[in-house]
This record gives sequence, C-alpha cells and structure tokens, in this order.
Amino acid sequence: MAEQYDVIVLGSGPGGYVAAIRCAQLGLKTAIVERELLGGICLNWGCIPTKALLRSAEILHYAQHAKDYGLKIAGQIEADLEAVVKRSRGVAKQLNQGVTHLMKKNKIAVHMGTGTLTGPTSLTVKSDKGEEQLSAKHIIVATGARARDLPFAPADGKRVWTYRHAMTPTEMPTKLLVIGSGAIGIEFASFYNDMGADVTVVEMLDRIVPVEDADVSTFLAKSLTKQGITIKAGTALEELKVSDQGISAKLKGKDGKIESGEYSHVIVAIGIVANTENIGVEKLADMDRGFIQIDPYGRTKSKGLWAIGDCVPGPWLAHKASHEGVTAAESIAIELGKGEGLHPHPLDRSAIPGCTYCHPQVASVGLTEAKAKEAGYSVKVGNFPFIGNGKAIALGEPEGFIKTVFDAKTGELLGAHMIGAEVTELIQGYTVGKVLETTEAELMGTIFPHPTLSEMMHESVLSAYGKALHI
Repeated sequence: MAEQYDVIVLGSGPGGYVAAIRCAQLGLKTAIVERELLGGICLNWGCIPTKALLRSAEILHYAQHAKDYGLKIAGQIEADLEAVVKRSRGVAKQLNQGVTHLMKKNKIAVHMGTGTLTGPTSLTVKSDKGEEQLSAKHIIVATGARARDLPFAPADGKRVWTYRHAMTPTEMPTKLLVIGSGAIGIEFASFYNDMGADVTVVEMLDRIVPVEDADVSTFLAKSLTKQGITIKAGTALEELKVSDQGISAKLKGKDGKIESGEYSHVIVAIGIVANTENIGVEKLADMDRGFIQIDPYGRTKSKGLWAIGDCVPGPWLAHKASHEGVTAAESIAIELGKGEGLHPHPLDRSAIPGCTYCHPQVASVGLTEAKAKEAGYSVKVGNFPFIGNGKAIALGEPEGFIKTVFDAKTGELLGAHMIGAEVTELIQGYTVGKVLETTEAELMGTIFPHPTLSEMMHESVLSAYGKALHI
C-alpha cells in the first residue's frame, strides 16, 4: 500500500521546503521528497554559499584598502582559497541543518531519494534502500533547475566550470573567462577578481546585466573595468578548445572581428535548464521549453498536480519560488476545506525584486525607464548619487546612484534601480511601496532616518519632481 498524505512536495529548495512548511502549518499531512540535500540548490550550492564567498572577498578588499580608513595592517594581506571555500561550505551546512530542523519541528515526513510521478497524485521514490510508493491528494513539483552547458564544451569541473564548480575550486584561476553577465556570471567575476584572478566577462548582448536599467549597466561596466575586469559586451563565443593546460577561446565582436585568447579556466553562466526530464511530468502538464506551465496559483492542467519555482516560468529567483510555494499551499488548503480566512496572492511579476551581489551591488524592482516608455507611460525619473549622501561618504562608498521611475499622470511608482553599497538591503523599501501601490506623495511625505543610505531613496523620489535637497 502506498503511504498516504494530503500533500507531497517533490523537491526541497526554497520553494519546496517553504511550501511544505506552510502546508503543515495549515494542518495538512505533508511529506517532502529530496534526492540530494534539504534546502536544494539555493542553500547548498547557490544563493547562500555564494554570498559567503563574496563576503570573504569583500573583507579582503577592505583589508587591502585599510589605509583609506586611517588604518595600518602589518604584514601581507592575501587570500587562502581553501579556507574561504571551507567557510562557505560550513555556512551551507548550517543552513541545511536548519531546514532539517524545520522539517522535524513541523512534523513533515522526509523521503530521501529520486521521485518520479506515476500520476498527478502519486509517485515512486527510489533510493539505496529500495523503492517506495507514495500518494497524496495533491502533489507540488518543485524540482528546480540546473546550469545550462555549452553544447560544444560541457562542464568538466577542471577547466570548464558551472557555478557549482566555481564554488568549490580545486585551484585558483589565473586568467578566468566568464561567459554570460547575468547575476551569476557577474558575481563570480567580482569574486575572483577580488581574489586576484585576471577576469574577462563576455556578453552576447550589447551591455552587461542586460535585464537591469541601461544606466545601471553602464555604471557597473565602468566600475568593474576600473577594478581591472575586462568587459566584452556585444561579443559572441565562437569557439572553445579545452586541454589539460587551459582554455583557448575565439570571440567574435560586434564588428565581426575574431579575437583569440588563452585562459586558465572558464565559468559558463548562460542560463538554466529545468529539472523536469524523467520525472513523469510531461504527460501530466503542459510544457514549454522544459518548463511546467501553471495558472497564477500554481495549478497544472492535471487536477491535484501543482508546480512552483525554477521548474516553471521565471524569473528564476529563490524568493519568487518561496512566494509561489505559499500561494500553492494556501490554495490547496482551500480546496481541502482548511483554508478559512486565507486569501492566496498570485504572483505579481512587477513587484519581484532582483539583486546582484557584486561590488558595487545592484538591485531593482519594477519597470526600467525604457520598459516603462515602451509600455506607453509618460514618466518622471529621479536620480540621486551616493556622493550626495553623508553615510555613503562616511562608509568610504561614494560610488553609485538610486534611480526611480514614476507614472507622470498618476504618480505611481513604476520601478526603482540602484547600484552601490548595500543596495540589496535597500530595495525592499521600494518593493513594499509597489505592493501598497504607493505614489510619489506618500514617499515624499515619509521621514527617512539620518544618517542612512536610505535617505537616498527619499532624495531620488524628490529628484523626479524637481525637489531634491542635496544635489
């Protein structure tokens, strides 16, 4: 007999484990199936350990510039790559143990093994211990995604790396080629540059971090170039030859010219592939390029089968997956008659913040200036520089700016775009504002504490309406 549950979650990343916890909170008998490590890619191989690596690089950067702060550090400051990686893995292990604790605390049954759907409400789990049958009234697929390989040079962990290899390097790259300038590519470019590698970033489109506002892309390219990173935008990878000695690459610029280069390693950061093969979902749900198609609450076309996170259409972000997990869990509870007082919130893509943890940091939410104009809005745009903020100057971080985009007719906040120190911690203020449908009037009337970086958020709004005080 198959073991029976109200809900089974297939995958334990930030979408899956959050969905399972919310289901359990709502009184549903819940199980989770995981083939590798609780916490999924985010906690074990993604968001969290990369931030630990970047923190080490940040400390190294400040130590190397101690004299800028009136400090003297005796002796040579250098990175111990093995120790940096060890610390990062320790952080990941701590978070993995935290998720394990949360599963026990919420009485969620954990089945370790590879899950395969046998129907919309049933699956098998294969492990070293054998095979078990599970069934539920509802199943949530949260199998996530993996890095996309170059078809002509798949990652080998030696010379050609994905993010997983870049997080646990066996040696320090001397000359590193990064293919792709999204968040993952830029974060590793920033990390390895700070650690002492000679870094080149190649981007097919005409600017790096192409999903960001054009002004942010331009500023970041100049900043990274100043730090010693070579930026090649509008450039395609034509050829990559791998040997035991290194990498030979041919790059085609927008002028059509081919440039050859030699590198010790390459990081491939050209997107993701959904983990939806061989799990039995193709016959149960509509698919598009490997991604499961869902309604705004996570339902597939098969009754009882749901999907969330990186295996469904993007943006492919951990916090988006967690939101989808809560939405699906609460929608399931309503269907099972345990959702009194619940009002699940379908995903509003215009209010999903994005963050890139390079140096300087990048953060944004909503429409860029160009996208707002393409959508037909008449806009008012504010911009305030870090150099005009007392806290930024005191921190020794005067580079960056905050840009805001408003609907000129209604005053609605359409988007906000930031680059500079700690902007990944600031962006949530504008995200809350968007969810509350804030206009410029409320933001102008809000008192921001002094001295803080957040004052720039106020000044940027004032700037959009010609009222900035400190520029």
